[in-house]
Amino acid sequence: MIWFKKDLQLHDFIHLGKNTMGEHIGLEFTELGTDFMKATMPVDVRTKQPYGLLHGGASCVLAETLGSVASAMVIDPEKFICVGLEINANHIRGVREGRVTGITTPIHLGATTHVWDIKIYDERGKLVCISRLTVAILKK
Repeated sequence: MIWFKKDLQLHDFIHLGKNTMGEHIGLEFTELGTDFMKATMPVDVRTKQPYGLLHGGASCVLAETLGSVASAMVIDPEKFICVGLEINANHIRGVREGRVTGITTPIHLGATTHVWDIKIYDERGKLVCISRLTVAILKK
């Protein structure tokens, strides 16, 4: 278990999405495991680019939201905050409709940085995007 709160549940952090970009584009957290977190996002007018495909920036929003929230659940919130430091994404396959699902797992959980692997899949389970997010852990 990587989470600071050992009995962490989805309802413990869903409030972090209120009044954010994630809420605006329909991002929803859907699953929490011992070392992973999942969220979905619609492919619709809020998340498509002009050619009708999922916008790469929307994939980055899903990836950064997943990794950042995961980091926030690993740290002691009384002592630290976490902020995105760097994100990269490789867009593998286009998506025109439905929902995509992101899954984040840790690559590195250090005292001052976390690095997250985020894979995004379409509804058929096909890989859409691979992203890596580095998060800085800062003292309050």
